[in-house]
Amino acid sequence: MHITISAKHMELTQPIRDYIERKMSRLPHFFNRLQEIRVIIERVPHGYHVEVVSDVEHHQDFVTNSEHRDLYACVDVVSDRAVRQLHEWKDRIRGAKKHIGTRRRLD
Repeated sequence: MHITISAKHMELTQPIRDYIERKMSRLPHFFNRLQEIRVIIERVPHGYHVEVVSDVEHHQDFVTNSEHRDLYACVDVVSDRAVRQLHEWKDRIRGAKKHIGTRRRLD
C-alpha cells in the first residue's frame, strides 16, 4: 500500500508528514484491500481542509473530508472517519455473504 501526501497553499514539513503517515498507516488494519491512500491538505482562510481518498480494490474510491483550525486535529478527525467508513464497508460485505434466507416448513 502506498501513501501519497500533497499540500496546497502551504509547505509540508517533515513532522506533519510523519504524523499523517503514522495515522494513515493504521487504515490497512481495518481493510486489507487498500491499494493507495492519497492525502490532500489545503490551507483555507479559516484553517485547514484535509481530504483522504482511499483506493480500494474492486470498488469506487472512498473519500473523507474534514475542516478544522488545527491541522493535527483535522488529521485526527479525517483518519477516524476513514477508519469508520472502511470498517462499515467491511461489515456490509461480510453481512451480505452470511445472509441466510428464511426456511418455511411445508406440511
